[in-house]
Order: sequence, then C-alpha cells, then structure tokens
Amino acid sequence: MSNVSRAKQHRTIVVGLVWKENNELLLCKMKPNRGVFPGQWGFPGGGIEPGEPMLEALIRELREELGIEVRDIKPAFFKDGLYEKLLPDGDKQAVYMIFLIFHCQAQNEFIELNEEFSEYCWVGESEVYDLDLNPETIDTLQKIGPWSNLRGEI
Repeated sequence: MSNVSRAKQHRTIVVGLVWKENNELLLCKMKPNRGVFPGQWGFPGGGIEPGEPMLEALIRELREELGIEVRDIKPAFFKDGLYEKLLPDGDKQAVYMIFLIFHCQAQNEFIELNEEFSEYCWVGESEVYDLDLNPETIDTLQKIGPWSNLRGEI
C-alpha cells in the first residue's frame, strides 16, 4: 500500500503567488501551532470547497486569509505530495495534497491577517531566501525561476 493511499484526508489547495507592481512577492508566516509547515514562511492559499471553481476558491482564500483582492490570475503549475499536518489540538494527520499554483497581481496592499498567520511581508528576489521558508515554497521559487523572466506573465 502506498503512502498516499494511507492518507486519511485528500485536499486540493489553491496557492497564490501574489505580486505587487514593483515585482515584490507576498509571503506569510504560519503560526507555530498549526498547519503543514508550522512557524515557517510560505505562500497564501487554502482548500477548495466541494463544487467550488478553483479561481473562485483562490479569490475567496486570499480575501479570507489576508483581506487582499487580486486580478490577472494566471496558472503557474501544479504539484502534489503527502504531508503531515499539525492540528490545533496538537495531533498530526497525514494529508495527500494537490497544489494548484497561480500568479496573480495584488489590487491593494492592505493586509489583514486571519488566525492562520502570524506575520506577512512583501519581498524582492534578492531577499526572499533570508526567511525561514518551508520546503514547498523553496521548490516553487526554484520552479518559477528568475523573477525578471516573469514580467510579461503577471
């Protein structure tokens, strides 16, 4: 039996690579007591609800988690894997996750964090690796390549 089939839960996650006009990217820090990557920096996003179109889910998740509105949404790529999620009660659960990753442009810079995150920041390419990034965020950054190559895409 594969590790994926042993996961008790499967989730499809929309992830926003949220860009500002000055080519900075939004990162958020998970609270230390929750999530797949507790206490680490990553991209905002969340689960698609049953029957919800993926773009509507991305817009909803970014609005709920950060109070931000986005435009010019374009697919980047997708990936999947088996992860261990830390639950609020301290228990851990294996979750098979499919990540649908999108580039999008911030319509506003006002951020109001919900209970999932402890901090946020806008970073440039030269400073992004100064943060304690989760491994999936590092993988995503490596896949998108140099930010200067993305100017026409976002």
